Amino acid sequence: MTEYLYSTDSYMREFDAVITDLVPPNGVVLDKTAFYPGGGGQPNDQGWLSLSGGKRFTVTAVRKADDGRIVHLIDGENPALGERVHGIIDWNLRYSYMRHHSALHVVSGVAYNLYNAKITGSNIYSDRARMDLSSEQFDRSKVSHLQDEANKIVMEDHRITVRFIRREEAANNPSLARVDPSLYPQGDMLRVVEIEGFDAQFDGGTHVSSTTEIGRITISRFENKGRTNKRIEVVLS
Repeated sequence: MTEYLYSTDSYMREFDAVITDLVPPNGVVLDKTAFYPGGGGQPNDQGWLSLSGGKRFTVTAVRKADDGRIVHLIDGENPALGERVHGIIDWNLRYSYMRHHSALHVVSGVAYNLYNAKITGSNIYSDRARMDLSSEQFDRSKVSHLQDEANKIVMEDHRITVRFIRREEAANNPSLARVDPSLYPQGDMLRVVEIEGFDAQFDGGTHVSSTTEIGRITISRFENKGRTNKRIEVVLS
């Protein structure tokens, strides 16, 4: 089982690990990793793995296997089992994902409080993010108000923290579940991302540590995808 370093420290840019398995033709499994494997609308990290002899591999993709191991797909022939590697995250890309992911949490938190909106889908890119919201109350006329309220939260400088709770405790707090509960991982513990004093929800991705790091939120696009399903696109500045 891989130790998920990204799960407790989104700012870890480099780490040391050992190759514990090889997945032909070009996949390696490490005993620990800071590479996020993708999920919840957030893409996987990219970066590099370096060997002690100086050889460096580009990490082109990262995937979580059904057994919980994280497979790093690299360019070139696989190194040897048991070798030590130094992992380096493409930080500019990771940090952009973090800012956009946290922005979606702010927007979805405001939408939940104002319009009882649940999340039905999301996608995060390096330069924008989109989110689908299910709400009968939210429509195009409310986009400007949603944007203004989201930026108020950003400027209030709320800390963003991570904690883990037991599944039975989660059952007593249904507001934490903003997407279909079947999408959450199995196991006794669930990860909660909290914008202190404002919002908390289940989430597995990486985030900034304060809302001010997000920057200004602009809702650049609105689409009516049905009676209750509305799609918005967010860009940051």
